[in-house]
Amino acid sequence: MPHFYIKRILDARIYDLAEETPLDYAKSISARIGNSVYLKREDLQPVFSFKIRGAYNKLLALTDEQRAGGVIAASAGNHAQGLAYSARHLGVKATIVMPKTTPAIKVDAVRGYGAQVILHGDVFDEASKHAQSLVEEKGFTYIPPYDDPDVIAGQGTVAMEILRQHPKHIDAIFVPVGGGGLAAGVATYIKYVRPDIKVFAVEPEDAACLKAALEANERVVLPEVGIFADGVAVAQIGKETYDVLKDTIDGVITANTDEICAAIKDIFEDTRSIAEPAGALSLAGLKKYAEEHDLNSQTLIAIDSGANTNFDRLRYISERTEIGEKREALFAVEIPEQPGAYAKFCKDLGSRNITEFNYRYTGGDNAHIFVGVQVSHGGNGRAEVIETLQSNGYQVEDLTDNEMAKLHIRYMVGGRKALPTSEGNVQERVYRFQFPERPGALMKFLSHLAGRWNISMFHYRNHGSAFARILMAMQIPENELEAAEVFFKSLESYRFWDETDNPAYQLFLS
Repeated sequence: MPHFYIKRILDARIYDLAEETPLDYAKSISARIGNSVYLKREDLQPVFSFKIRGAYNKLLALTDEQRAGGVIAASAGNHAQGLAYSARHLGVKATIVMPKTTPAIKVDAVRGYGAQVILHGDVFDEASKHAQSLVEEKGFTYIPPYDDPDVIAGQGTVAMEILRQHPKHIDAIFVPVGGGGLAAGVATYIKYVRPDIKVFAVEPEDAACLKAALEANERVVLPEVGIFADGVAVAQIGKETYDVLKDTIDGVITANTDEICAAIKDIFEDTRSIAEPAGALSLAGLKKYAEEHDLNSQTLIAIDSGANTNFDRLRYISERTEIGEKREALFAVEIPEQPGAYAKFCKDLGSRNITEFNYRYTGGDNAHIFVGVQVSHGGNGRAEVIETLQSNGYQVEDLTDNEMAKLHIRYMVGGRKALPTSEGNVQERVYRFQFPERPGALMKFLSHLAGRWNISMFHYRNHGSAFARILMAMQIPENELEAAEVFFKSLESYRFWDETDNPAYQLFLS
């Protein structure tokens, strides 16, 4: 297997189209974490992603007859752009099937490169099935996004460049993983040429298909896949890529949304470029690994794999960054409902900066405030704030890791309404929904619920992402609660969570 891929990587003749991207020293990140960090700038490719390497290498390997018949691919965006750009260069007709949730910037770019775009399904797997059906119907040649030897070899040229650009000692290389094409190519080449270098795969916590496969010792299909890092939102690792990765990588690291957002900011501060979530994923893993293993003075390389993101998403990314950097913590704090309580609370916090403060009078002897506090970098900042407040007699609930609090409650604090006494058998139940964001999606969602139960609370905020997020309370008779759960589960493509017992709701909105 290694010799098979090494020869293919060395034989890849892609540089009449793909660029040899720089390996940049990340000065600010390096100083902050005490290690020498380098970024492999695949965001500087002509299509702003490494995917051009594998797509072009695969096209070059096709026969003249296959090229003449046209090619097709399913992609959430980056492979689509790489293939469309490559096909235009070679004069090959390209058709791309993309999920309807694909960011508009990627759809527009693919069309701009001359490919025909078909929007189908909400996730990659649905788009892929439709593309395969068109192969049978139209006679196109399918170009896989990752699970193909020529594609893997094309991506492997990234590793070849890294070792040529940094011939000195390297401790570890961190590679983002979706289907595994880039990781398989990089790991194979690195372990053959420089086996002393560790190679770590990095996945989002909510789309960790490689981690699941390694734990099960076989490929598995994730029941649900998070889509924040849409470029790596894959439910099952590729067959060919898994066979390579299980024998070549040194471990898998997972990163959450906040950690990815913090890495996007890190890349911006060092390069003045904006990575997409999947593009910053490997740096998020690098930082996490360095902190957990207390690394110092090591040479670490992260592959910045792409920069295709919607501008609208930057607001959401910015909001989550401070928590991802562990520089902000969110708390629910109970304070006396009396004059001077605010001033005393601020004094008890000391010199810490308050980043957010939400409150609305509701009566009673005590008030609940939703407060954001700037904390020292590192894992102990939150604990220190909690200890300080508790020592001063405050009741504190840590909401920093509470997804509902971060997505909704911080924008909703204030406003409570008791149920009428005549409706004593009615319960207010709180649910959080997530569904594909596209024109008419919100209206369709509301139409599903029309006339069923009274909506007593509703919060929706457009984050510029592929999926809509809603927090909603409904007044549901006790004897209909089970039927409501069955109904929600029947809504196709609509994920939901029962948040009625979430402390953020109980403290601020119930």
